[in-house]
Amino acid sequence: MAETEEKTETAAPTSRQVAAARDFVKRHGKPSRAVVENIGRVGARVVLVGADGALGDVVVTSVEAGEALVEAVEDLEPAEWDSETVKATKIGAEHRRRMAGK
Repeated sequence: MAETEEKTETAAPTSRQVAAARDFVKRHGKPSRAVVENIGRVGARVVLVGADGALGDVVVTSVEAGEALVEAVEDLEPAEWDSETVKATKIGAEHRRRMAGK
């Protein structure tokens, strides 16, 4: 029973994670998309794609927490890395520099 309770507890995103996703949607347009990716022991990464094509992310404790985050944020739609989502992204020069570690 304790194991089940622990799993349920880790499946909820924090208020800070929800606020970050809501802020992203507010800044980058409605509807925004969210792709939940398992990143191993660390948890999951929720990749956010704004209506304007901007990218962002929120790291959560599990895939379940990522899915709960998507459900908790109005105007954030669950997505996959399908052609429609990939085409919606616009990676600018600043983001490319960040990805290159500069």
